[in-house]
Amino acid sequence: HGIGYMHEGLSSRERDGLMELFESGAVQIMVVTVDLAWGLLPQTRNAGCRMVVVMDTVKYDARQRRYVDYDVADVVEMMSIAGRPGIDDHATCALLCPTTKKDYYKKFIYEPMPVESQLDQKLTDHLNAEVVSGTIENKQDAVDWLTWTFFYRRITRNPNYYSLQGVSPQEISDFLSEIIESTADALAQTGCVEIGEDEITLSSTNLGMVAAYYYTRPSTIEIFSRNITRTSKRRALVEALCGATEFESIPVRPGEEGTLRALAERLKVPVETSKLKQGDPMVKCVILLHAHLARQRLPGSDLAADQRTILLNSTRLIQAMVDVVASHEWYRVALRAMELSQMVVQAMGPETSLLMQLPYINQDIVDEAKKMKV
Repeated sequence: HGIGYMHEGLSSRERDGLMELFESGAVQIMVVTVDLAWGLLPQTRNAGCRMVVVMDTVKYDARQRRYVDYDVADVVEMMSIAGRPGIDDHATCALLCPTTKKDYYKKFIYEPMPVESQLDQKLTDHLNAEVVSGTIENKQDAVDWLTWTFFYRRITRNPNYYSLQGVSPQEISDFLSEIIESTADALAQTGCVEIGEDEITLSSTNLGMVAAYYYTRPSTIEIFSRNITRTSKRRALVEALCGATEFESIPVRPGEEGTLRALAERLKVPVETSKLKQGDPMVKCVILLHAHLARQRLPGSDLAADQRTILLNSTRLIQAMVDVVASHEWYRVALRAMELSQMVVQAMGPETSLLMQLPYINQDIVDEAKKMKV
């Protein structure tokens, strides 16, 4: 019987075909990456899996440059795929982990564990959206808004997790006020929110509206606003785009440095490849974006998956970039950003023949057309 390997490099049609083979029994062992495990669960409801083996509980984190544990939610999702309703009366899951983690996962499996809020880690995004919508007009509104969240419910139940010293009404009030103060100051630094002269009123700026409209992080809008000038060329726009915080989780994996460096040299990408040693995701994004514009096939499915992540976000981010530039009335730069958007959509570089916009036209056909003076 066959073995299937489902990864991010496969197209949706290839994934569907692989699932059909699995459901029919032609493929009885399926190897799946962690990220795809979330989308696999609904598809396996019909066929199910008699046994699931979680091969490891750690992943490489590019920002920390070390291996970190999977989120508990990821482990739960992988384990929940086990079981064939209507066929088996029980399911089997093997969780392979270090000996030092064995007791932790046994407790996690057999005993209920609390779910904690992560709102405080993304509060700038949410607060900006609420200010733009008009729900929050001042800092007191923001504190009141927080009291309606799951985050507020958890800080009283598990204060140590949120670095809260006590749970008295005054201590909780001071804690929430401090969070809102720091978040509002952070948004003011990005230029997305203005704090009134009374130090209480909050109002949205044009940059904040752009961030909320395009579902873009305020920190990314700040990068666009500060790094793009009235004289910025296409290279500066590409670097600003690839420096977006949405791409900071794209890792430079061990062993990729040489491949990316060779790719940059072959495509003559104007970027400092020496920063790859530091795990700089911006450099990797620039190289992969240029590879897309050159229609260069990438070696390995990991790089293809990273490139797909970049492309899925690039169009939306460039649209936000155009609005940011237009707000400064730098129309030549805005035009360059629009051209960059078209280049990304069409997968065409600045020197690429316009014929490449047509379906089924490749460089060989273009060269032949030039010889025939078509």
